[in-house]
Amino acid sequence: MLKGKNILIVEDDPVFRTMIVGFLNSQGCQVREAEDGLVGLRALKDNIPDLLLCDLAMPVMTGMEFVEEVALQYPMIPVIVISGTGNMTDVAQVLRLGVKDFLIKPIDNIMTLKSAIVSVLNMQDSAQQKQQDFSQRWVMGGDDSGLVEEELQWHISELKNDPRAARELLMGLMPDLQSRCGRWKLSYRALQSAEMSPVIFDYIWLIDGQLAFYMVDTSSGGENSTATALLIRACFNDFLRRQGNYLSSVQHLVTQIELGLQYSGYATPVKGLFGVFNLAEKQLHLIAAGIGGKLQVNDHCAMITAGQWLGDGACNNPLVILPMSDDGARLSLSDINHANFSVNFETVT
Repeated sequence: MLKGKNILIVEDDPVFRTMIVGFLNSQGCQVREAEDGLVGLRALKDNIPDLLLCDLAMPVMTGMEFVEEVALQYPMIPVIVISGTGNMTDVAQVLRLGVKDFLIKPIDNIMTLKSAIVSVLNMQDSAQQKQQDFSQRWVMGGDDSGLVEEELQWHISELKNDPRAARELLMGLMPDLQSRCGRWKLSYRALQSAEMSPVIFDYIWLIDGQLAFYMVDTSSGGENSTATALLIRACFNDFLRRQGNYLSSVQHLVTQIELGLQYSGYATPVKGLFGVFNLAEKQLHLIAAGIGGKLQVNDHCAMITAGQWLGDGACNNPLVILPMSDDGARLSLSDINHANFSVNFETVT
């Protein structure tokens, strides 16, 4: 199953590295070793592997810095992180960098590693599973999904049994508070209850002068809210990658995400809102999926009706097209009792 696969191991612990190398050699893999991130980057220049295994705690260049470089220079390489910590901040950070799996040291059963490698390689080879990143398979549970292996069960149980860890993970996935593209700047403000699952937000500047974004109220999804939020995030990012960072319609995006929720077998309906800001035309295209709000443009205010929840037919909700001014606008959310959340679109000099 693994015979002939080219795997690069970037690990500073010689004992652990030797153990992994020996096992993978016994499986017929072609294995290369690197004792730190700089050596690992040189190895990548020589040959692109089928899979990369790396630690987070390494000298010279930290594992996080190494993964960032790999994500930037070699986004086609699937990465599995093996770390001595299960800290949710670390998990969230590598999630944002697109790693395919996250395993915890010590690995008591070496077959755990084999299972993870096989699953990731199968995802790379399968046209259906290629559309799913680690965020999806990490949280998929149940006998009918067939996509999660035993080594990932700790993730699911921790999220369900430890709301604080789940909240920490979701907050760790929030993007920068402000970002610029040309003369436009996006910023957001979130005042949230520390006792409840948060409203999460994500956005992507697209290559054609657009900004795609969404909000999800994870408190509306019950015990599977974190899993559902991660799936939405994965679908959002994967859809835009497959579209070449171009979004022709918000309806298509919401339709595809709802299909992903339905296909998962575990996701629950949640309240959300999806939008695209067209910078050139100064228009905001919105589909409210259970979260209403208002758009303040200078002295004018446009109200946005909440509509059906995401997962309950939100793709059939009407598309709302609202004009913006040269000065921008503020989008404020309503229908949320535990958070005050707003997004500003403004021009800068």
